Amino acid sequence: MTLDPEIEAYYALGEEPGRLEGPSLERLRTEELLERFLPAAPAGVLDVGGGIGVYAIWLATKGYRVHLVDPVALHVERAREVAAGTFTAAVGDARSLEQADSSYDAVCLLGPLYHLTERAERVRALAEARRVLRPGGVAVAAAISRFASLLDGLRTGYLSDPVFAGIVDRDLREGQHRNPGDQPEYFTTAYFHHPDELAGELVDAGLEPVAVLGIEGPAWLTDWNLDNPERLQLALWAARAVERESALLGVSSHLLAVARREGSDDLAGGAVGEAARPRLALRRRRAAAGRRRRARALPRALPRADGHRGRPRGAALVGGARKREVGRSAP
Repeated sequence: MTLDPEIEAYYALGEEPGRLEGPSLERLRTEELLERFLPAAPAGVLDVGGGIGVYAIWLATKGYRVHLVDPVALHVERAREVAAGTFTAAVGDARSLEQADSSYDAVCLLGPLYHLTERAERVRALAEARRVLRPGGVAVAAAISRFASLLDGLRTGYLSDPVFAGIVDRDLREGQHRNPGDQPEYFTTAYFHHPDELAGELVDAGLEPVAVLGIEGPAWLTDWNLDNPERLQLALWAARAVERESALLGVSSHLLAVARREGSDDLAGGAVGEAARPRLALRRRRAAAGRRRRARALPRALPRADGHRGRPRGAALVGGARKREVGRSAP
């Protein structure tokens, strides 16, 4: 993967990993959601765009078999140091993975969608995740909320800078985040998703959407002291309380999309007999049409009896999916 020079220069500063250190609401909530949705250890997990291994090392300590790929050679070098043999790491491109078809139980993309600014490239990365997943496998993909820079600008005071205000204006209109002054605190070239968009990208990649969740919830907008254990638990509770509420998804700085690869009726690799191909192709087209219908329903606000509009809690589960976590056995 060839990174834009601006993106490569930003990560070369080495500041990004520190964002997830200490009592990070983003990291703790992401770990909580991974525990909920990933299949049980010792499942094989491909950590795509895994950086220096913040989540890979955590997964490895939980007993998962983890391989990390990242486009930044410096990240991979540091990840190998962090791993100390507990997981493997290599330079790789989310859009063209070297891993074999149907070789992993779960794929995490906790960063690649940030910097693939064209929709076709994001769908391509998600389709690659589907390809390497085993039938029934789970994909989780993080995205930055369309409203993150606006809310962060209010929280930090950056909006008083006309340059930052201009950045935010484009973010809100197009989702295209650019930092013309290369100021590190204003992030780097990225795409900020509207919550409504993620399910459609999953569908177009051939994945079955399960949920789109807010990660941090509202507490990141406050001066809430996360060093205080009691307050940290309250912040986590608040995030859980509204994680599926469509009206509040965009309040989180980051979103997590959860999807799965459907069963074994695949045509890839020539594994299906010629006589069966037309029938299975028709089934796949019908399944894709159903996924698109369900994805369109996922992010939309629904009318409630009180006259307000908002998705009933739990409605972010797509297509009537059972209210149990994908990848876990039913209770």
